[in-house]
Amino acid sequence: MPGADAVSEAAGPGRARAAHAIDRSHARGDTHHSRRLRNAIIFAVVLSVLAGTIVLAVPGLGTVADRLEHVDAWWAALAVMLELASCGGYVIVFRLVFADTPRRAATGVAWAEMAFGAVVPVGGAGGIGLGAWMLHQRGEPLERIADQSTVLFWVTSAVNVAALILAGFCLGLRVLSGPHEVLLTTVPAAACVLVIAGFVALPAATRRVTGPGRLRALSRATGATVSETEALLRDGSWRLLGAVAYLGCDMAVLWVSFRTFGRPPPAAALVLAYLIGYMSNMIPIPVPGGIGVLDTGLLGALVLYGSPAAPAAAAVLLYHAIALWLPTAGGTIGFLRARRDLIPAADGRDPLPHG
Repeated sequence: MPGADAVSEAAGPGRARAAHAIDRSHARGDTHHSRRLRNAIIFAVVLSVLAGTIVLAVPGLGTVADRLEHVDAWWAALAVMLELASCGGYVIVFRLVFADTPRRAATGVAWAEMAFGAVVPVGGAGGIGLGAWMLHQRGEPLERIADQSTVLFWVTSAVNVAALILAGFCLGLRVLSGPHEVLLTTVPAAACVLVIAGFVALPAATRRVTGPGRLRALSRATGATVSETEALLRDGSWRLLGAVAYLGCDMAVLWVSFRTFGRPPPAAALVLAYLIGYMSNMIPIPVPGGIGVLDTGLLGALVLYGSPAAPAAAAVLLYHAIALWLPTAGGTIGFLRARRDLIPAADGRDPLPHG
């Protein structure tokens, strides 16, 4: 046919471009498939850890049930409500810090962080790591996630430190009832004052750091998160009360747990024992839910601050059951509901609209 060769030659570049586009589409499809598979595996592992912890905690709950046989159910119900309020407080402050994240997504990530933080304590690092991964799957930049997670850690830690300072000095000055030994009261409070002073001085100190570019960048990034935290605290948003509720309501669960078995310790002594006892969660021991580790740390601190061992042991056991089960169960449900956020749709579209 006359002109067929010319048409074929003209069509050649078009066919080449089409073939190249198809190859790129296949490559994107393979990459997306690999990402979906990887995310599915991570999802399954996290879910198995959460569910496995609940199963492993059953024997402990059986012991609690035996002890609660003659306990007023209203006190137990109050403890559960207070723990839910504590979890709600974390969700509120999380949404304050991650203000750019859609409300539904932020709520799900916050619950998942609490669940994984309860299951893999290590100072909360497990929960923060899971939350960072979940947010990154939504396409949020890792650098910004890291900065916001650090700010959230600073904010919640500031409430802990402030509570320890207040309780320690009040006991040391004999303003409140409880042990008044300097080593147990004034010394921990003074140490926390030094921590606060170092925290405030950190931005200026990091600006003077010299050396390798990576070290200087890391130092200045840390200083920037401190400055951002200070600005957030000065802003005085009502959502900061979420951080107070997160700590205060959880400590109230321990107080109510004591009340179910008898007389609770003085409030300031309980605050100090709670905050110091929880430091055992920093120990990197691979025990699901911190079972045995947190119990021992809290019990030892409570006895140190004057609580009788027998009621303290019963109270800690009940407290830990509630503080483990509620966040883990709620966080597991939130994690399941967030699955379509974690494993993107096949067409690559964002499964959860922003806003």
